[in-house]
Amino acid sequence: MKVLKIVPEKCTGCLRCELACSYMQTGSFQPAKSVIRVSPFEGHTSYAPYTCTQCAEGWCMTACPVGAITITPVGAKDVIDDRCVGCKLCTIACPYGTIFYDPDTHKAFKCNLCGGAPACAEACPTAAILYEDTATSDWLADFAGERSARLLAAGAR
Repeated sequence: MKVLKIVPEKCTGCLRCELACSYMQTGSFQPAKSVIRVSPFEGHTSYAPYTCTQCAEGWCMTACPVGAITITPVGAKDVIDDRCVGCKLCTIACPYGTIFYDPDTHKAFKCNLCGGAPACAEACPTAAILYEDTATSDWLADFAGERSARLLAAGAR
């Protein structure tokens, strides 16, 4: 399965990914409507792009009371505008903060992997965003397992 792979140490903060994404999503250059965001760190000395990881859990899908979020053939969880009622439950359910609400349309929106050709990856001049075949990993499970073991060990004392 192809996934977006983010390599933060390669990001220069040029914001080309945000511009390309907003153009693909809206047909105009509106970075506020981009579904990929670049965060500056350490006084703008380093940057990290972030977007929906299309997580296996799909909390946004689970939270949607009208079934407006479905999985596309490329594996993206996508908001179906005609079904979305704008309740914002999906935005609350996403632990990563990568599903957004558009106050103009009163609908949720998120990364749909541009139908299998992500504009952000195409626009990135430093290969900080890649779209490649890779085994998906659950990076949170290892962290949670280690933390739980520490907490359980500390509680047993």
